[in-house]
Amino acid sequence: MTKDYTRQYWEDLLAKARPEGRHFIDGAYTAAATGKTFLRPRPMDGQPGTEIARGDAEDINLAVAAARAAFARGVWRTKEPLEKKKIMLKWADLIRQHAEELALLETLDVGKPIMASLNVDVRLCADGIQYYAEMIDKLYDEIAPTGPNARALVRKVPIGVIGAITPWNYPLIIDAWKLGPAIAAGNSVVLKPAEQSSLSALRLAALGHEAGLPAGVLNVVTGYGEETGKPLALHMDVDMIAFTGSTEVGKLIMGYAAQSNIKRVALELGGKSPIVVFADSDLDAAASAAAWGCFYNSGETCHASTRLIVERSVQDTLVEKIKAVTAREITLAHPFDMSAQIGALIEESHLQKVLGMISDGLASGGRRAFGAERVLDDTGGYYVSPGVIADVSNDMPIARNEIFGPVLVSIPFDTEQEALSIANDTIYGLAGAVFTSDMNRAHRFSEAIHAGTVWVNTYDMSNFATPFGGFKQSGFGRDRSVHAIDKYCDYKTIWQQFG
Repeated sequence: MTKDYTRQYWEDLLAKARPEGRHFIDGAYTAAATGKTFLRPRPMDGQPGTEIARGDAEDINLAVAAARAAFARGVWRTKEPLEKKKIMLKWADLIRQHAEELALLETLDVGKPIMASLNVDVRLCADGIQYYAEMIDKLYDEIAPTGPNARALVRKVPIGVIGAITPWNYPLIIDAWKLGPAIAAGNSVVLKPAEQSSLSALRLAALGHEAGLPAGVLNVVTGYGEETGKPLALHMDVDMIAFTGSTEVGKLIMGYAAQSNIKRVALELGGKSPIVVFADSDLDAAASAAAWGCFYNSGETCHASTRLIVERSVQDTLVEKIKAVTAREITLAHPFDMSAQIGALIEESHLQKVLGMISDGLASGGRRAFGAERVLDDTGGYYVSPGVIADVSNDMPIARNEIFGPVLVSIPFDTEQEALSIANDTIYGLAGAVFTSDMNRAHRFSEAIHAGTVWVNTYDMSNFATPFGGFKQSGFGRDRSVHAIDKYCDYKTIWQQFG
């Protein structure tokens, strides 16, 4: 039976909530070694949030030591696959049982609509843990071809201690993308969530322990990037860093890996994804895809469809259709409002960055077609209305730099070759799309756009069976799918000679 949620329901739940803000290390909540904490304003209203442990290198050392000890003892690594599967399935069930609590923590941290947190983020987190749980007892080793007097076993073995550094835009979902395959493969993990979004990660780890993950297999250290993320990436006893975040920080992570123990690195970074619309396409479908693809989650999505590359003859018509879709379907409101489809931006500094990029785009010659302005400022929260800046050229900063807000730029083109050139003229390569009724053109474009995912006549459709990641400066390595398991494993050959 579906519950009849109201804003008051969530306000009452918030009044009773007592979120935990301490690290989770070796199976227990633990204060920072220094005793320090930090406090963030809530994005939805600017009110003080929960006190969070402010970790540093000493806390990272403790967490890595716990993870290494658990791995060395084999308490998880050597457990029967079926037993590991049962524990991870129970973990997924506990996530679902605590869905309202986790959704509330997610919304308090990042300002997204509570119903999106509940119906999308929590659901996909549980689904992700379940997906990799069900894979555990279906992973086979190999026997390599040899002569008659030898046997060569090729084993897929866990790497060891994984450092996972995750962003604030989809904390629960991306945590599951890292934790699911890393733990299913038999590794121990130290998770460092973004300082803006610690609460759901801490609760997620505690639920994993409650499900039966042995102490030390999953540890969470909270704090600022320079004080916790950097020591984790530099740590000599961490075997791999899996990072999702900005391209700038991704470059630092690669440097830290090289400076330390040449640990392997997997990076999912920024994007400036093109959505190319030809005049022969279904403009209503293109408008809906462009609006939802860019504005969902207040534009704080790495693969958002932020560059609308549209045939000049239909630019104005398409922008008007996008405006209509936005007005009709994409309501911006307080995150506890049941009508809200998008909510607040993450924090004041990010709000100012987004507003600054909008101002720069207009000063450079762009035209505000609608929206893209600060709203609801009387709430104390950080809200920008979804909008389009039209008549943009691809050399403008607003077309080249990741905005990470609900701002779509419209870039007109005249020829197919020009459209392709604009689409690929970016340092990023995370995603893209083409809308056309000509299937020959659709095939050409989907092959020619240089990105990890390309959609045809749709946007942002996926499931756990499809790998996700980028080309160029959008990073390397893949989340989701069976392929994600590979990056958390090494291949070990055992050669046996007979006679």
